[in-house]
Amino acid sequence: MDVVTAVSGSGPAYFFLLAEAVQQAAEQHGLAPATARLLSEQTALGAARMLTESQVPATELRHRVTSPGGTTEAALAALFGGGLPDLVGRAIDAAVERGRSLSRDSDDDQC
Repeated sequence: MDVVTAVSGSGPAYFFLLAEAVQQAAEQHGLAPATARLLSEQTALGAARMLTESQVPATELRHRVTSPGGTTEAALAALFGGGLPDLVGRAIDAAVERGRSLSRDSDDDQC
C-alpha cells in the first residue's frame, strides 16, 4: 500500500511540480505569467489525454513526439543528463519509506 500511496497519492504533486517548473522556465524566457501558465496547463492536459486515451505506453508516446535532432530531443537529453528518471525513482523511494515509517509509528501508538 505504501507504493500505491507514493505513486498515486503523492503523484499529483510530482506532476504539479513539473508544470510549475515548465511555467517558471517559460516566464524566464519572456512569456507573460498567464501565457506561461496556460501553455503549461494545456500541455499537461493534452499529454495526460494522450496517455490515458491512446493505450500506447508512455515510452512510445515520448518517442513519437521526439524528432531526431529536434528541440524535444535536445530537451530530453538535458533531462536524462540531469538524472530525472533516477531522481523520480529516489523521490518515490523516499515516499514509500516515509509511508512505512508512518505505518510503524501508527502501530507503535496503538500498542
